[in-house]
Amino acid sequence: MYKKLCFALFCVFLSLSLCPCLLATDLESEDISAKGAVLIETESNTVVFEKNKDLVLPMASTTKIMTAIVAIENCSLDDIVTIPFEATNIEGSSIYLQQGERLSVRELLYALLLESANDSAVALAYATCGSLEDFVDLMNEKATQLGLESTHFTNPHGLDDEEHHTTAYELGLLSCYAMKNPIFREIVSTYKTTIPLNNGEGTRVLVNHNKLLRSFEGANGIKTGFTKKCGRCLVSSAEVDGVNMICVTLNAPNDWQDHKNMLEYGFSKYECIDLADSGDYVLELDVINGQKSTALVTNHDKLSVVLPKDSIDISARLEINRLLCAPVNQGDYVGRVVFYNSDKEIGILPLYALENVKDIRYKKSIFERIFG
Repeated sequence: MYKKLCFALFCVFLSLSLCPCLLATDLESEDISAKGAVLIETESNTVVFEKNKDLVLPMASTTKIMTAIVAIENCSLDDIVTIPFEATNIEGSSIYLQQGERLSVRELLYALLLESANDSAVALAYATCGSLEDFVDLMNEKATQLGLESTHFTNPHGLDDEEHHTTAYELGLLSCYAMKNPIFREIVSTYKTTIPLNNGEGTRVLVNHNKLLRSFEGANGIKTGFTKKCGRCLVSSAEVDGVNMICVTLNAPNDWQDHKNMLEYGFSKYECIDLADSGDYVLELDVINGQKSTALVTNHDKLSVVLPKDSIDISARLEINRLLCAPVNQGDYVGRVVFYNSDKEIGILPLYALENVKDIRYKKSIFERIFG
């Protein structure tokens, strides 16, 4: 809806009260099979649901979320990797890399995240740092940088180790960070792709182990994991109507159903509110010493925010000088609209001049006087 407003006061409040929506039945801890679980709304990193979210547990192949991010941030995707002997014959899931085979970093990342290939994890580690030890150091440095105090890595693939662990909450925070990377996001949302087999002798077909991509509307990632010791581990991500949720379960016998229940619960609790479209706010402001007495200003940007459905009470405050002083140039920043939900700031919308207004004392150039 187009809004044309004229303001003479320094501050004005705009009420945009919205009625609370009906809420879904609450989800209880006993409804979730996982030992540790968390559901996070990603715009604000708000915990929507949790069960033992800070319990330290092993993470199996969800480790590869960190492996991928470290590789993406430290390698060129088009770099060609010659597979070392150390990346062959790795225990667990594999695409059966052969020593001397050549693949790009991008192709190894697809194998890592779709097929959960342990040999690809080792190959990426050697390509990035030249050794497993140095790569693991980078993984732990990244965990420290992200504030993950209970997370520690001893390898890039997630095979069992007493010192290799995380919590549902910290794995969720890592996943929120990873999904902001467009390369990572594109890969984990891919259901199927192909890469070369042994330097072009054939083709490997990679199929994503994450069946939520096909069974849950809006699902766009992220990673499965399993060992007998760790149990079933799963990190999922989904976007519905502008709301993004990340769900984590560690040691969950019924992980697919856990994630379905948690995601549906989260989307029943939150919604995306459009606060403004481009050009929604057009204000006419007085101009001092201008060749025109007023100037139009507007917003260029769209603005939306994700909020809990049961606590929406939005207001907007205009912060702008009552008068502008000439000269005013098109595109000049002149103020902002600040949005609040129950007195908590939730968004800022910058306002810019729509037109030029010259100073009344402006003197014409010789060119303008001759040809004007």
